[in-house]
Amino acid sequence: MNDKRVCFDFEVDFSNGGGIQGQDFRLDIDGEDIGEDALAAYIIRDLRLLMVGEVRILNKRIIEERHKRAAATPRAVEESEGNDAFIDLSHTIESGMITYKGLPAPLICDHLSRSKSREIYAPGTEFQIGRIDMVANTGTYIDMPFHRYPDGHDLAALSLDRVADVPGVVVRVEGARERAIDWHHFVPVQCRGHAVLVHTGWDRNWRTDSYFEGHPFLTEKAALYLRDQKATLVGIDSLNIDDTSGGERPVHSVLLAAGIPIVEHLTGLAALPETGFRFSAVPPKIKGMGTFPVRAHACLKHGG
Repeated sequence: MNDKRVCFDFEVDFSNGGGIQGQDFRLDIDGEDIGEDALAAYIIRDLRLLMVGEVRILNKRIIEERHKRAAATPRAVEESEGNDAFIDLSHTIESGMITYKGLPAPLICDHLSRSKSREIYAPGTEFQIGRIDMVANTGTYIDMPFHRYPDGHDLAALSLDRVADVPGVVVRVEGARERAIDWHHFVPVQCRGHAVLVHTGWDRNWRTDSYFEGHPFLTEKAALYLRDQKATLVGIDSLNIDDTSGGERPVHSVLLAAGIPIVEHLTGLAALPETGFRFSAVPPKIKGMGTFPVRAHACLKHGG
């Protein structure tokens, strides 16, 4: 008998309070050993745990014992069929609003007013041509690799299959006691090939001073997990996907280096199901820019 199993204890803390424990838990393994992070991922996935803050693996030991079950297969993501319904996930851009402290507000005005246009066109015919002066990081916007890296691709080189009609999944962390969102939260969901949208509920503070202080953010380890799981896009309804208390931006660095676009300042994620929708956040095709506002939205299917 050469089958290997791992025997261990575990403790799980939930980010919104409480926890669970397990003793002498046994798991079939294929090789000679298994890492603690892999065991933590198995516990989260197999028990279908949500809002996991920390997992501790204790007293791990490898034993020889016949395997008790076949290897698990990932759970399928289900999508319903029916008529399309759209949910807007973008903030409205208004003249004078502040998206990020230290960056100027947009100025929206007429380039050609209706009254002036009457001097140009035939009687009864009038037009308005608007003008906007803004920085690219305004409203709900997308980040390209060029935003972080000089040799990264810009908006013009963006492949549409990363930002248009992408299958989506929502990871809900609203109510978590900790600001830092670690990799455990992403284990229960199908990240590969999906737009992973992080619902923190921080959008409730939009256009208030509270929006700029103490926002939720992802850890570097969460970014590495999303990269390794080959997420197509990552979005968040918070001020920034990174901790901004210092100068480092590990989540931007990891995801954009892997060519994974980031959408920040989303809103309305509470209206989405966890799965079964398509996500789009398409920016204009601009050369030499790495960020720009998007009209982020989700498409849902209803029976009918």
